[in-house]
Amino acid sequence: MDSASQKIENLTVDSEPADTKAPKKAPGAFLTISEVAEELDIQQHVLRFWETKFSQLKPLKRGGGRRYYRPEDVSLLKVIHTLLYSDKYTIKGAQKLLKGQSKMQIIQGYTANNNERPAFIPSNDQNVATPSQATSKNDVVTAGFNAKQKALLKEAIEDLKELRSIIANS
Repeated sequence: MDSASQKIENLTVDSEPADTKAPKKAPGAFLTISEVAEELDIQQHVLRFWETKFSQLKPLKRGGGRRYYRPEDVSLLKVIHTLLYSDKYTIKGAQKLLKGQSKMQIIQGYTANNNERPAFIPSNDQNVATPSQATSKNDVVTAGFNAKQKALLKEAIEDLKELRSIIANS
């Protein structure tokens, strides 16, 4: 056996894998889109889509279009994420809820409520229910609508049920 083969055989492999993740940034540091996407556990294209739907969300863009999210942008994204994924708002419903408020108003409204649920009340219709206030399956479907819209939706649901039974019996 030559000396090169002996050296290879004598090498010991470290059983602990090297940490491939970059060290955590300082709390006030700007984050890239990939870092924010990882933190929120969503895809990068979702963040880019949200930028088109929520006017308050404007990350800093550098040369080549590279996005850098400020800490307040990340906080706003967390609120949007909560509204869409936890509170089950639609994009349109979340837009209505956040309309007319600045980024800081949204963040303060969220943190003032102990990060549990944003304390937002839609300005145009005080009788709008949120999905978390729904008591039945139909209420979840109609959450975010006023009483007249709810009645129309319930009527449409009944019509669809009737059509379904006609199709099933034919």
